[in-house]
Amino acid sequence: MTTTTRPAKAPAPAPANEAVCPAVLTRYDRELRQILAAAAAGSTAPGFAPRWELPDPSPALEDFFAPSTMSAHQLGQWAATDISLLNLMHNPRTRTTKTFASLVIVARAVAHIRRTGEPIMIITPSSANKATALRDAVLRAHETGLASPEELRIVAVVPAASVAKVWDSPLAHEEDLRRANPVAVLRTGAPGQVKQLARAVVDEEANTLLAAHGVRLWHTLDLGNYMVADAVRALFERDVLPTRPRIHAHAVSSAYGLLGHFHGQQWHTGHEWPAEGAGYFLVQHLGTPDMVAGLYHDRFDYRPRWTAREGLVVQDEDPHFPSAAYSPDEQLDPTFYTRTPATSTRMNEIIRRQGGGGIVVSLTECLQRYAAIREMLAPHGVQLPVDLRNLREWSLVMALTGVLNAIDRGLLTAPDVLVHASGSYSAGDFLPARPDDVRPIDSLDDLRALVRTAAAS
Repeated sequence: MTTTTRPAKAPAPAPANEAVCPAVLTRYDRELRQILAAAAAGSTAPGFAPRWELPDPSPALEDFFAPSTMSAHQLGQWAATDISLLNLMHNPRTRTTKTFASLVIVARAVAHIRRTGEPIMIITPSSANKATALRDAVLRAHETGLASPEELRIVAVVPAASVAKVWDSPLAHEEDLRRANPVAVLRTGAPGQVKQLARAVVDEEANTLLAAHGVRLWHTLDLGNYMVADAVRALFERDVLPTRPRIHAHAVSSAYGLLGHFHGQQWHTGHEWPAEGAGYFLVQHLGTPDMVAGLYHDRFDYRPRWTAREGLVVQDEDPHFPSAAYSPDEQLDPTFYTRTPATSTRMNEIIRRQGGGGIVVSLTECLQRYAAIREMLAPHGVQLPVDLRNLREWSLVMALTGVLNAIDRGLLTAPDVLVHASGSYSAGDFLPARPDDVRPIDSLDDLRALVRTAAAS
């Protein structure tokens, strides 16, 4: 067994044609409203949630939805596979796909505020990117006049391991706004605990806050909130890319984005199982490889047997796991922090029916591919830093590394792979949240006190 990959191949020249659609959520306004209306019938999330509706069309809503730009790019060929890119990272205030769902979530909150006069406080657990995107969407609602700071606010709960990835925001630049829109940082070695705390505080405090302050507390971590927004990926694909068998590759934690894309495929084709173009390939890292482990071994705790060699751990018994890594459980990116995701069963069903697969990548594999990936992306306006130590969001590099590894190992033989570029940013793209602007917490009581203060602000 060898622990190195063959030299990176230069990709074939990419065709010049590209497709760009500004404000996708505005372009697909009519279909998005229909998808939202259909989602209302199947919604079973506990607790309060606004109706599945958007504010009436207006220049302010168009301005609010402006960052929802998508573009498609042909990167070239690798072996016999055409590789394309679906760029979901155009919002310069987030650089991630979380913008799309966040805008729809906040727009639903605005519709509720206008219909009832009740203020809403969103609460979201996040590993960082969701917090940044939802805070940006709340800020945009303030900026565009869709809702005032008194009507709409947000509490984000993030693990300490990823707080450096939370972007600074004007929501923290004034004391009143900072108190009403806190970022709670959970000081624990179990990042997933932010989800349990956020759910618990909503269950225990929602009625009290409504009675005391007239504020609705909305826990937004519901798959439906993301599926309806990510469905527009499939509508964009329908309109700008040729219809052909295609595998969609994505760096995933719970695969919300791919489930949303599949929902869009079902919507526009009218079929429970679309005939083509809806195969999926999952890319994960060793810190949380549960979806890939579950797909191939029907258990989340499967891991290959590793052997120490020359400062690395190596293995050759499972090609769906890295051939070499620095550690069997290395944390390539804290954004991917979900263990035993509830979405795994559904994703397995879709992949086994529609085609696709999955792979786990390591940091050393990403480093080996980095120069080739950087060269591949540069002609299409996606700039990776020359010094990879400045890269702060690894989603896109992970996804492309996984695709190239899978093609080279014979695990991905589709003629056409569309890589969903869900996130990529470097140190120069943002300022992290300032230490004085975040609130450390250690318990549910700490979070409860923070939420009460925000509601009273």
